[in-house]
Amino acid sequence: MAASTTTTIKSKQRVADHGEVLTPQHIVEAMLDLVRPETERIDSRFLEPACGTGNFLIEILERKLQVVEKRYAKVQLEYERYAVLAVSLLYGIDILEDNAEECRARLFAVFDAAYTRLFQDKAKAACRETVRYLLQKNIIHGDALSLQTVGEHPQPIVFAEWSLVNGSLMKRRDFAFHELVAQSSMRELPLFSDLGEEVFIPEPVRDYPPVHFLELAHAYADDL
Repeated sequence: MAASTTTTIKSKQRVADHGEVLTPQHIVEAMLDLVRPETERIDSRFLEPACGTGNFLIEILERKLQVVEKRYAKVQLEYERYAVLAVSLLYGIDILEDNAEECRARLFAVFDAAYTRLFQDKAKAACRETVRYLLQKNIIHGDALSLQTVGEHPQPIVFAEWSLVNGSLMKRRDFAFHELVAQSSMRELPLFSDLGEEVFIPEPVRDYPPVHFLELAHAYADDL
């Protein structure tokens, strides 16, 4: 009985086959409280390499959206811009396809509930489409150990880096996950730092021109 206070499972078979356990909400909150300033910073990036159905990523998104609402809810475009940014900086990998799909759906539901509550019939389909696209790109059905996607034809995992430039434009650069892991490990330098120390700056495998954040889904329609 005590084990149920720290982990939950979908089935014994999934535990046996994949070592799958799901962290309950109170443990998620306690762990994220250890880095609370980062979870409440709109432009902080998080990668969960075994994201499951998204318990950690959902809590992070909820915290970020609370900050976005507090700062930008009075101007719809501003809220949309920074809510989209908050979503774009969350990344996940899971070896089970149904987990990845559920994680995307749950994250979208968190965004959509907050967005709809604030703007109701003024909410834009284009903004929802952007968020759906970002979640499809950022939450990957893959293996964080092999650094490849899972499926009939595995490919190296590639993450898109998103950043706001010139107001409402969003810049995309793609990075190979295996190169990020290998280079940062070999150089023994962090990928990112807010402390002023030396960091490893990776080279993108592809660079894209800026696109208005509400046009991402249309601009990259052939990319999924």
